[in-house]
Amino acid sequence: MKFLDQVEIIVESGKGGAGSTSFRREKFVPRGGPDGGDGGKGGDLIFFVNPGVNTLLHLSNKKLFKAQSGVNGAENQKTGANGEDLIIEVPEGTVVKDENGELLLDLKEKNQKYIFLKGGRGGKGNTFFKSSINQAPTKAQPGEEGERKSIALELKLMADVGLIGYPNVGKSTLISVVSAAKPKIADYPFTTLTPSLGMVDLLDGKTCVIADIPGLIPGAHKGIGLGTQFLRHISRTRVFLHIIDASPFTDRDSWQDYQDIREELKAHDIANVKTPDYLPLENRKEIVVLNKLDTIKESDAEELAHKFKKHGVNCIGISAISQHGLSELKFKIKEVLYGEKTDA
Repeated sequence: MKFLDQVEIIVESGKGGAGSTSFRREKFVPRGGPDGGDGGKGGDLIFFVNPGVNTLLHLSNKKLFKAQSGVNGAENQKTGANGEDLIIEVPEGTVVKDENGELLLDLKEKNQKYIFLKGGRGGKGNTFFKSSINQAPTKAQPGEEGERKSIALELKLMADVGLIGYPNVGKSTLISVVSAAKPKIADYPFTTLTPSLGMVDLLDGKTCVIADIPGLIPGAHKGIGLGTQFLRHISRTRVFLHIIDASPFTDRDSWQDYQDIREELKAHDIANVKTPDYLPLENRKEIVVLNKLDTIKESDAEELAHKFKKHGVNCIGISAISQHGLSELKFKIKEVLYGEKTDA
């Protein structure tokens, strides 16, 4: 399935139906009074958070989404039918913004409906205006106009654990072995172009949702590489699983890699400090993982872990390929998420 996490559309609620100007025309009733009915209400524009939807792709093939207008009133005091509501299904974690980027609605409760634009009120027919001094009113109200907005929908994945780190450090491999998710895996950077979600069994009835998100490189907060997409998606994860490539085949330094990613989180926080309800990334809970230990000697792995520990950073060593250390990693995730310590 193709993935799309941003779309710009125009939404409009339905216009109310017009009231009717009508008079009774019956045989043997020479002075029939007013009998114009009211117009129907316009349909509402509603967002529905469907847990079965995970992309905004279905909204990309048209620009205008408009609810049905109410039907006009008719003679014999017939009220026009209400216009049908238009329900737009979106994934959990979608936010609605106006043209200026201001947050209008946060769609984060699954299976919930949110009325975004209310339909216009139906106009009153001339029957409504009949009085003792005006027995034959010719006045009727037009229907109220619906609301119209140009908006941007933006999907921010909601997960318990977000995998962060440089491209090609083994994030996709890790999520593929701890969950049923099957992301694309290859030995070149930016294999993961779109996020993947997987459910991980932590035992004792505990589970967590883990997100494999496009990798970071220096300058990501300025939009370099896939950075801005990455940073947007990790904003709603509770815990970061920071994956470090410990293999000797990369020309980068493991500790420098860690510092680079931390700097990007900090820079993104600075750029968004004035954003309403923004939760800083730099202070998010973090589990640091040294991956690809199957490619180095045990003594070298211990030395690398010690290097991190000297800087106050504790690490868990794993090999996603051989699945070494994954039980310990799950125990640690469970401890951080649920506050439960378990002996490995």
